[in-house]
Amino acid sequence: MAEKEHKSKFRDTFDSIIVAFVIAMIIRAFFVQAYKIPSGSMLNTLLIGDHILVNKLAYSFSKPDYKDIIVFEYPLDPSKDFIKRVIGTPGDEIRLDGKNVYRNGHLLKEKYARYTDSSRLSTFLGNRFHTETFTVPEGKYFVMGDNRDSSFDGRYWGFISRNMIKGEAFIIYWSWDTSDGIEIRFNRILNLIN
Repeated sequence: MAEKEHKSKFRDTFDSIIVAFVIAMIIRAFFVQAYKIPSGSMLNTLLIGDHILVNKLAYSFSKPDYKDIIVFEYPLDPSKDFIKRVIGTPGDEIRLDGKNVYRNGHLLKEKYARYTDSSRLSTFLGNRFHTETFTVPEGKYFVMGDNRDSSFDGRYWGFISRNMIKGEAFIIYWSWDTSDGIEIRFNRILNLIN
């Protein structure tokens, strides 16, 4: 009888693990997905080593808006995912003038934007920091990294299509710095992303 009870407990545990796994896969497929930040293109909003959750349903009933931080398929290689901030939505007029970004004729007050000495980059970037006014086409979005001088973003590949957007980043669930050993950044865990 003890052997039968042991098998029953094992079976219950196994069944629970399978059910939990199936539920986790459903959640990942349809609701929330985890990502790790691999680069500094979104500094200081997101740090290398931040682990974030992305709401995959965020745009099921609404559209991405200005300042949303989104995960999307990289236009030149859809097998890769990128994370950037929405700067322009369909119909917006955007102009880049050095460290100034204008949206619909208004200078954006971007407390989150980070610039380094861009003069050393002008040889490589050409006119990506200075553009004529352009209009974001219908069904498209213009995105940029917060670390403007160190971000491969819409200034290089243009617009992203609505169907390339996977969801909106909403929380840092874990963060660690591996640049000098391993240090957990407790002050970033469970921070909302904005």
